[in-house]
Amino acid sequence: MPLSIINSFASWVLKQRIHQIELFLKYPNEVQEELLHNLLLASENTVIGRKYDFESINSYQTFAERVPIASYEELQPLIERTRQGEQGVFWESPIKWFAKSSGTTNAKSKFIPVSNEALEDCHYKGSKDLLCLYLNNNEDSELFLGKSLRLGGSSQIYENNNTFFGDLSAILIENMPIWAEFSSTPSSKTSLMSEWETKIAAIINETKSENVTSFAGVPSWMLVLMNKVLENTGKQSLLELWPNLEVYFHGGVSFSPYKEQYKKILPSKDFKYYEIYNASEGFFAIQDLNNSSDLLLMLDYGIFYEFIPMETFGTPDQKVIRLADVELNKNYAIVITTNSGLWRYLIGDTVRFTSLNPYRIRVTGRTKHHINVFGEELMVENTDQAIAKACQITQTEVIDYTVAPIFMQDKEKGAHEWMIEFKQKPADVGLFQKVLDETLQTLNSDYEAKRYNNMTLNPLVINVARENLFYDWLKERDKLGGQHKIPRLSNQRDYLEQLKEM
Repeated sequence: MPLSIINSFASWVLKQRIHQIELFLKYPNEVQEELLHNLLLASENTVIGRKYDFESINSYQTFAERVPIASYEELQPLIERTRQGEQGVFWESPIKWFAKSSGTTNAKSKFIPVSNEALEDCHYKGSKDLLCLYLNNNEDSELFLGKSLRLGGSSQIYENNNTFFGDLSAILIENMPIWAEFSSTPSSKTSLMSEWETKIAAIINETKSENVTSFAGVPSWMLVLMNKVLENTGKQSLLELWPNLEVYFHGGVSFSPYKEQYKKILPSKDFKYYEIYNASEGFFAIQDLNNSSDLLLMLDYGIFYEFIPMETFGTPDQKVIRLADVELNKNYAIVITTNSGLWRYLIGDTVRFTSLNPYRIRVTGRTKHHINVFGEELMVENTDQAIAKACQITQTEVIDYTVAPIFMQDKEKGAHEWMIEFKQKPADVGLFQKVLDETLQTLNSDYEAKRYNNMTLNPLVINVARENLFYDWLKERDKLGGQHKIPRLSNQRDYLEQLKEM
């Protein structure tokens, strides 16, 4: 069958989903209420369902009063029972897959349950919807005339008591539908290679002769791969190697610090960037418009959403609200109830709503990865945007960074200390520092107030990292690979001190 017919047919099939998406756009809160009812109904006879008497819960209010907000540590004993082979603990159907979470760089691993329902109705559905929304906005797309280059985690699947665990990307590849395998490169065998540096070489060898029309992965690690591709092939631009490239699907970390670097290796005004928001716990949101940083919250993936305003988060006055009660431009911690049996689970991410009709969000950071030592409430969204602005003005590029507080001592005021690895060091680090600080003040009024006349905070301090510092730090901790990220912000100095010692 000619590729053009395959492309047209695949596009037509995927776009049929638009009508279902329009349903939750029109009735978002009703769809969410029905979803919660179905999750409770399905789990009445589980251990957790009997504990909280799901059968008698007939309203959101009762659900919120009866079922507590839970961290991973609080759910871990139940999860461990299922990992040891017991079923029916927190979800009705058998769970044999566990995503070993690598969203943080500490040694302790999380094992997130992934049910068959979550695989089909959330993760794979999200991947199809991403293509659906992209194709709906780009009628002339020839995406399926070529392949999508994927960059997942560097972990194989391990077996334990008839259950299996590994990176989410490894689980998804292991269970991938035929349609996805057919349209992807490299092969599953290469994608699941464990040793990162060997894997990169294998990916380049396998994909450089393919007709790649899109690529997907975390921006920081994908940039490493793409630069290696150019180095290996002697090309100046990815479009010289893959002339039919049309879109990069990205997520995992903010794209802002890397955007200008991608524009250099993809010098085309027609090239598209589409963002997604997914995690081991689920697929949550998708960019639904060209040239937009706003993500449409997907409401029919078996995930019921609640939110905690960050101004009350972790306090005795903590308040939990439904989707129907959120407000624009406020930071919220996300609470999810899922079709993998995570009940009122605090995922650790923060978002703000940019639209309420439909519900669109931007990811602003992590509940643990922010700095609020001096009341400045600095979020990752602020620092990513400020880094991008400083790079633009000083004509430089940043590979990675992390920030920690300098605590007040005696009469000495506090400050923020940055470790930044530049691809090319700015000619004037002092100017970079000044632009960074001033931009942060324009983006965050709390930070601005603390910096006013150096009242509470002294000017920020920049350490210029040596070449490959962050890479070596991750490698030393066996954290190389597409799913691992540098902690951007911390209220403690642990990460920064470790980096300074290397």
